[in-house]
This record gives sequence, C-alpha cells and structure tokens, in this order.
Amino acid sequence: MAEPWPPYSSSSRGKKKRPRSPNDDATSSQGRTENSTSLEDNLIFSDTLIALQLMRTQFPKLEKVVTQPFILQSQLYSSVKDRTQVDRDLESLKKDRVLRVFKLNTGQDDHAIMFMDDYLKQMESAVRRSKGKNQDCSEVFEWFEKYVLPSKLDVSIDHLELVSFSQCSLLSHGGDARDKHITLLMNAGLLTRQLIDPNMYWFSIPSIGPILKGLTQVCTSWLFYSFVQILWC
Repeated sequence: MAEPWPPYSSSSRGKKKRPRSPNDDATSSQGRTENSTSLEDNLIFSDTLIALQLMRTQFPKLEKVVTQPFILQSQLYSSVKDRTQVDRDLESLKKDRVLRVFKLNTGQDDHAIMFMDDYLKQMESAVRRSKGKNQDCSEVFEWFEKYVLPSKLDVSIDHLELVSFSQCSLLSHGGDARDKHITLLMNAGLLTRQLIDPNMYWFSIPSIGPILKGLTQVCTSWLFYSFVQILWC
C-alpha cells in the first residue's frame, strides 16, 4: 500500500517571498561592478611581447584584402599596465629585429607595430607586384632589405641617409639613378614622403591603406570580445 502524501502545510502555502530592499539592489550592483573591474584587470597584460602575440592572432581577416597582421600602438598602450615599460620593450624588440614600428599616415599620432617576419612577407608581396611592372627592380629591393632595414630602426629616414647607403652598394650609379630607385620604393609602398619635409621619408607597410579607415573602432571591439572569449574558455 502506498504511503499517503505528507500533509500540505498551510505555512508553506502561505509563504511569501521577502520583498527586495534597496540594499539588495546595491549589493547586486556592487557585485556586477566588482566582476567588471576584475574582468578589466584580466584584460591588462604585464608583458609587452605576450600582448603583441595575442593581438596578432586576433587580427581580423578581411575579404579581398591580403594584409599581414599588425597592431596599433595605442591599443598596446591600453592593454599593458606600464606604458614606460612598453616603450622600453619596443626599443629592445626593434634592436633584436623582432619587429618594426611604422608611423601611420592617418592624420592621427598613432603607429603600427608589425613583427619582422610578417613585414618581410608583406614586402615580398609588394615586390612581386612591382616586378610585374618593372623587371629591373630586383636589385633595388634586395638593397633595401639587406642594407637599409637592418641599419635604420627609426620610423623615418632622410634623403641623405638613403644616398649614403646607396654609395656603398650597388645603387651608386649617379644621382638620377638614386632618385629613380627611391621613387620605385615609394611606388611599392615601402617609403612615404613626409608632407612637412620632402627630404624625409616614413618607412611604411605596403597595401594597408584600404583597412586603415575606421581601424581603431573596429579593432577595439574585436580585441575586447576576443579577450573575453579567451578568458572564459
């Protein structure tokens, strides 16, 4: 014989939920704030190279645009605790030929950071396109890669420095030839002439113009959500 159901408790039937008090909302809000603060702390890195490597893996892939990954320096500053340490690390990584820093021609004071292997791949693509237009340009790009890039780590180089490099290399064929070769490098996207001083050139990343527009807003979103996904996986 089945046991009878336990008697229905009137106290249970009449039991009501305790009404929420302002203190409950304050406690809940405080908990959300603490969780948010904790998440923000987790998104801040103490190691510059680790931050760069993670940002590189999260670089967006765009259709019809073949560009090697690069990182905005402003985003690196916002992702690493100590900006002074970031600057020191970047200088050290540049000297070790791990990466290069490029001034962006966007009207804003920002720079792009690209690992050297990625930059050489991007340069190789630009060289292939240029060779299709000019069959005699191979020596120019070899000179640029072998002599100029390893010797000049700054974001810019002046005309006299380029001439001095060429005087010790295969490009010492007279002034007209040097100007012609510099123009070739500019057309390939490896150099950009400064507007303020025409005798100065920025080192540049070829073929990134199409993706620079609105890059800061886009990258801010995908970096944040990518970090959140990584943290919660």
